[in-house]
Amino acid sequence: MKSSFRSFRLAALMGSVLLLGTASCSKDNDPSAPESVVSAEDSGAAEDETGSLNDLVEAAAPADASLPNGAVAEPADLARVLSGCATRTWNPATRTLTLDFGTTNCISPNGVAHRGKIVAVFTGPFRQQGSTVTITLVDYFRNDNQHTGTRVIRNLGDGSYSLDVQNASVIKADGTHSWTSQRVYTRLAGQATRTILDDQYSVTGSASGTNRNRVQYSATIQQPLLKVFTPGCARFFTAGTVNIENSRGKSLLLNYDPTGTQACDNIASVTSNGRTRTIRLGGR
Repeated sequence: MKSSFRSFRLAALMGSVLLLGTASCSKDNDPSAPESVVSAEDSGAAEDETGSLNDLVEAAAPADASLPNGAVAEPADLARVLSGCATRTWNPATRTLTLDFGTTNCISPNGVAHRGKIVAVFTGPFRQQGSTVTITLVDYFRNDNQHTGTRVIRNLGDGSYSLDVQNASVIKADGTHSWTSQRVYTRLAGQATRTILDDQYSVTGSASGTNRNRVQYSATIQQPLLKVFTPGCARFFTAGTVNIENSRGKSLLLNYDPTGTQACDNIASVTSNGRTRTIRLGGR
């Protein structure tokens, strides 16, 4: 089911940035203060990379898993995301896909600089229910920031997937953001078609971590987040709430549908200390 996994990749890449986006509350419970901005930048970069990893691995997956270094299943997609300076290898004996960008920056078609290796191990055909792919990173850098950790994607059937991010970090010159997260993408609509434009996903799960300022946080989806892929909606969650707490005893509630209309927009609300304000969520 090619379209179902592409929907999942897009959901990870475009929709989940703000699950962690205000993960650390500010010192004075002001969601616009620098502490929240730092967490938003950290988690946005982390989510963007998770989506990019999923995209690269799916595009580079083999058309025939029995052939070493054989043709890929989606050559057009691979050309869209993978640079000519990268080396792709497939080992059918161990079902291992390796994307090697080398030790100097390799610029992708979208302008992102990569170096190091992405290693993905498949338990079976990815679109087969129950199969998993485990993605690990070896001396891997994106735009000169080192990324670590493991991502495990499991096919739950009917176009649904789980995504576990384990012991992940982004190491920058001004600090390290580390986190783990668990999510389930449950497909609500679109199973019968090969287009993503009528797909809908419900997203549940939680995350926890420490931002660059060494503030610990946890984020739990209270009401499932709704992702709708009709034109104009794919970049945003149209409903759902996330409860966010940090190690300084601060908490807030992020609501993606403050009007109760499930509008396709970037309007959300943040409630903290009994005070609710409307905010606009940035996209990446």
